Amino acid sequence: MDLQALADKLEIQEQLARYARGVDTNDFELWKSVFTPEAVIDYTSTSSSLPVAKRDDMAVLLEQGLGRAPWKIHYVTNVEIDLDGDRAKVIAQFYNPMQVPGMAEPSHCGGYYFHDFVRTPDGWKSEKLVEELVWFVNRPGDGG
Repeated sequence: MDLQALADKLEIQEQLARYARGVDTNDFELWKSVFTPEAVIDYTSTSSSLPVAKRDDMAVLLEQGLGRAPWKIHYVTNVEIDLDGDRAKVIAQFYNPMQVPGMAEPSHCGGYYFHDFVRTPDGWKSEKLVEELVWFVNRPGDGG
């Protein structure tokens, strides 16, 4: 792997860390900075009430939903980055424990993030994210 590829992969991994910190700290401006302005985000596997939406619209929806959670933490791991010039396909696993408002016990979920990253004048940005939920323990609305 050459130095440019190594630098590109490190920058993309930093963006994944910013993604998680932005959501977990309710810093949705930081969360938005991971994406291109026209990025499309799809969380429908986790919540059918969330539409597939562009970055700014999704940030509002996340703030209204996850922003109310007393605590949450996203672990983004096992990152695979397939570079192809100024584009990259990224697969990462996530584990997300959280306290959902109105629920006595914490919830936990996990799955995969599938990102399409592109090199921009401002660095690497995700232009598409599809979340694939694999499991959810104590899912809101499931009665435990």
